[in-house]
Amino acid sequence: MKTYTSQYVNGEWKKGSSDKTIENRNPYSDELIATIPSADSKDLDEAYQSAEKAQQEWKEKTPAEQREIFLKWIEVIKERKEEIIDWLITEAGSTRVKAEVEYGAALDIVTESASFPTRMKGEILPSNTPGKENRVYRNPKGVIGVIGPWNFPFHLTTRSLAPALASGNSVVIKPASHTPVTSGLLLAELTAEAGFPEGLINVVVGRGSEIGDDFITHPIPEMFSFTGSTEVGSHIGELAGKHIKDTALELGGNNAMIVLEDADIDKAVEAAAFGKYLHQGQICMSLNRFIVHEDVHEEFVRKFKEKAESLPYGDPKDEKTMVGPLIAREEVDRILEGIDKSIEEGGKLLTGGKAEGNVLHPTILTNMDNEKTLAKEEVFGPVASIIKVSDEQEAVETANGTPYGLSGSVFTTDVYRGVEVAKQVNTGMIHVNDQSVNDEAHVAFGGEKQSGIGRFGGEWALDKFTTVKWISVMNGYREYPF
Repeated sequence: MKTYTSQYVNGEWKKGSSDKTIENRNPYSDELIATIPSADSKDLDEAYQSAEKAQQEWKEKTPAEQREIFLKWIEVIKERKEEIIDWLITEAGSTRVKAEVEYGAALDIVTESASFPTRMKGEILPSNTPGKENRVYRNPKGVIGVIGPWNFPFHLTTRSLAPALASGNSVVIKPASHTPVTSGLLLAELTAEAGFPEGLINVVVGRGSEIGDDFITHPIPEMFSFTGSTEVGSHIGELAGKHIKDTALELGGNNAMIVLEDADIDKAVEAAAFGKYLHQGQICMSLNRFIVHEDVHEEFVRKFKEKAESLPYGDPKDEKTMVGPLIAREEVDRILEGIDKSIEEGGKLLTGGKAEGNVLHPTILTNMDNEKTLAKEEVFGPVASIIKVSDEQEAVETANGTPYGLSGSVFTTDVYRGVEVAKQVNTGMIHVNDQSVNDEAHVAFGGEKQSGIGRFGGEWALDKFTTVKWISVMNGYREYPF
């Protein structure tokens, strides 16, 4: 595999100017992949200056010229599929299944975004002033700052990068320190190969303590896209708001699957296992809580335990592995502590609860409620909390008993009933007879409450990465009262 140790600024690979470094390590073996000299505020300023200059030229290209480069980008992604998947396994601890899912999602968002240059439509509206015509033009916002995450690094960075570029913006990426290649440097190389102009995409790998706040407060960028924790997102929103800058924030979740008494339990268990244990539960949309009607609780618990214990775990390079490592040891320790606390509070360990290195065994806790630690918090790991309820109303109230509202699930054989229940759950996305981890490039994606601001996907992403301008035109001249 190629070693990435440089920043990518104004079309050139250059050494970071900071005297600090970032160690890129394999989360399964702890092997050192590379040591990257960090960017400092000087590198960041150069990146933003380059992006500002390149954007002025990029926005003037015809839709056909922009789309042609996007089509080449799609070809490059397809040609280098195995390399991308290898990096996701090595750097992010992805299993083969998860890496394939992530690759497909990223490819879809680039393909969807390729249509955006011809979808930058405006409007002509009537006026109450005789002889006047109101025109509304859609324009790019300018320079977009993208902060990449480490859990789905390639897709979630691309989910902002592609629509931002396709709507005429330039981008500066600050990738996650755990995954600087898949959430930044590899994307820089792929877009360069596709033929995007120099300076249009820049990647600065740096510590949050050194350039994190400067990334937001720099005078050039107009908007920031961040996927990550609610705590960090709140800080970003505070800084951006202080400087009157826009944000798209996709934050944490404490997502619930409601299993009603008429549900197909076998199908619910299959969906539960995927929605909980894909990428070890390190997904903002992962299922944390399983809210199960008392009439089917015993059956669900028994079958879910059997399913969880059947999942192969270990080395993500082994294609049979379904549950790989957590991103870092501190995450393992955090979750093990949460398991202990939940048991002290009255929860019962049904299975799992042990770790081998950074691999935490698939774990299930029963006798849980919203006040117990790992049902109250976003787990971001392979731990399921099962909560028994007596009726539909209690199920909805329990699902809503969290400050988060990202995704969710309802299982019932009555689809109409499922939709009516789904309407009552205060969340940005929810899926009937499916699990919570869904992301389609053309559909609105985002959360309510502390799970985020704004929507990604399709026309909603286009709205987020553009602004509109009102220009009125008089046919003749109007009379004024003075």
